[in-house]
Amino acid sequence: MAYNDSRNNNWYPRPQGRISRLASPGDAKVPGGRVSIFRILVLVALVVLMGRVYQLQFLQGQDFVLQADSNRFDRVSIPATRGIIIVRNGVPLAINVASANVTVTPALLPLDEDEELAVLERLASLIGIPFRGELDTVDERGIPEQSLLTMVRTGEGIAPFRPVVVEEDINEEIALLIIAEGLPGVDIEWTRVRDYPTGALTAHVIGYMGPIPPERADEFEAQGYRLDIDRIGYDGIEFEFDPTLAGVPGQRIVERDVAGEEIRTVGDTRLPIPGYSLRLTIDTELQERAQGHLIDTLNNMRGLFPDNPIGYDRGVVIAMDPRSGEILAMVSYPTYDNSRFARTIDYQYYLQVAQDPQQPLFNQAISSLYPPGSIFKMITLTGILEEGIMEPEDTLSAAGEIQLVNRYYPNDPVQSQTFVCWLDPPGHGDVNAVQSLAWSCDIYFYKAAGGFEGEVPTGLGVTRLGAWMDVFGFNDQAGVELPGEIDGFVPDPDWKRRTWGEGWSTGDTYNSSFGQGYVVATPLQMLHTLNIYANDGIISRPTLIREIIDADGNVVQGFTPDQYHIVENIEEYQLTSGAASGIDYMASWEETLAIIKEGMRAAVTVEGGTAQGSQERLDELGITTAGKTGTAEFCDNIAAQLEQCEPGNWPAHAWYMGYAPYENPEISVIAFVYNGAEGSSVALPIATAVMRDYFELKAEREAEALDEAASAP
Repeated sequence: MAYNDSRNNNWYPRPQGRISRLASPGDAKVPGGRVSIFRILVLVALVVLMGRVYQLQFLQGQDFVLQADSNRFDRVSIPATRGIIIVRNGVPLAINVASANVTVTPALLPLDEDEELAVLERLASLIGIPFRGELDTVDERGIPEQSLLTMVRTGEGIAPFRPVVVEEDINEEIALLIIAEGLPGVDIEWTRVRDYPTGALTAHVIGYMGPIPPERADEFEAQGYRLDIDRIGYDGIEFEFDPTLAGVPGQRIVERDVAGEEIRTVGDTRLPIPGYSLRLTIDTELQERAQGHLIDTLNNMRGLFPDNPIGYDRGVVIAMDPRSGEILAMVSYPTYDNSRFARTIDYQYYLQVAQDPQQPLFNQAISSLYPPGSIFKMITLTGILEEGIMEPEDTLSAAGEIQLVNRYYPNDPVQSQTFVCWLDPPGHGDVNAVQSLAWSCDIYFYKAAGGFEGEVPTGLGVTRLGAWMDVFGFNDQAGVELPGEIDGFVPDPDWKRRTWGEGWSTGDTYNSSFGQGYVVATPLQMLHTLNIYANDGIISRPTLIREIIDADGNVVQGFTPDQYHIVENIEEYQLTSGAASGIDYMASWEETLAIIKEGMRAAVTVEGGTAQGSQERLDELGITTAGKTGTAEFCDNIAAQLEQCEPGNWPAHAWYMGYAPYENPEISVIAFVYNGAEGSSVALPIATAVMRDYFELKAEREAEALDEAASAP
């Protein structure tokens, strides 16, 4: 029989008999080992998969939820109003003013690329920044700036619905023009920025603000600050009281979609807490006059000595109330204009002042150490009298010069060292304690402090002189509320051996006795010392803070002088050294204080007194005064580089510090002129003029108050 293949109509014979099934590949017998391996692999894969599912679902599930929430939820900072800074009569030194920032929201720009670019190009022309391209400028932190298009594209890639701040603190007219034009995706964000109405006059006191530095970004972001807008104090009161002034930012939690668009607010909103305001002790009128007197003096000296290689460019004037420690004026010159840093830091201006060799950013009143010269003699005389080296009425012969014998070559005059009386080369004759201050007699202090054969077998010595410097706080800061204050310096034999590899000599003690050699101090430290004498031994910590005020105008912290008596320091000294010598320092302190004050009074009243000009300038006001002049030789890095350190003819700084009225002090002033030479002719007129200004302003204000009271209903 045949069968037909319907596909090609071919006939084939049908096979006869049993038809066998065709063999297939699956009929081959698979070895058992391979099946087992396959099963194991499948099982391992299932175990791994289940383990990974367990890890993702249970072990790391919460982490992923948190990550998802962090992407979905965002903390939006609500800025707190920063406290302002004013002075005692309400004059503003640091205030907040409205500022406009320009923002662009990439997702809200036109969808058509040509229209989008047209909007951005128009905006760039309005706010005056490059539209596109690479820029070679930097921002206030020194970071390269970006073109408008680059900033927008960067923001678009991160979160297109988040506004990008493209320019800060624009002109109000431009802000209103942008609003009027209604550019799609462009908006104005109104914020507050700092303004410093008194600028350079109070820059070293107030300081300035700047952007949050990258190294502190996490710290401030955790507190709710906006890193792109918020600013912090960088110097002065703005830095020292930053947490007090800043307040606490508020916060609300918002939910955003994947593009960054805000969907809703989640939970309760934390409202911001406004910062406290500060009322300072500074008198801006007195500050302005003090700065004017200093600048006039420097200008006058430039005119008189135009060829002086060091020049006349630096100085300090500080006025205080010695009774309370309140600082009425603090002038450090040269200064800088902190209003250039108020809104954004003018980076080019910052580089200019930062690289200026005169260091205008540096507050010389608290951060520079200078040899004080003869204004230091009060401390030396205190030690001499308290330690019983000399009695007040004892005299020493003060010829124009003395020879200090070399202890290793006592019989060789060539090896001896000559010390002279700088103010009176012929000599003062016999000098007692009061006269030593009045005439500023160097020879008296050489002999009494370092000893002199035949007259003073054992002088005060550097160890006890250093101890009395400690009593007056030279090993510590005076304590004013400003950053950058440094300690005075108390030299000793161990320090010289470690530093210079030399032993301490009697000549070193001679130099230290009148504030030369290795003795250095800040102007504030020296005025603080004067105040201790003027205030009858009461130590008042220098302060700039009069009151702390809350946002409602309530005084949350009033003014209380931070005071204690110097006898506490003397008692501490007595425990370590006085008990061994058997001297009752407490019993003698009042007498010593009276002698020091009498010596300063004599300096302005007796014939030959170094500060006579001070009293003359106050006579017509009927004000009595006392003070001490100082002329301090120096050879610092500036003088050395200019080759001005000629042996026996070093340049000198000019100092004067005094207080008034003598019987009941209200004001103390120190004036320092770098390279000013004679303290009596250069620094004294500045300080006395400031004292005169103080009493004239006081009289004017009292008269105005009486007029207002009389005209009141």
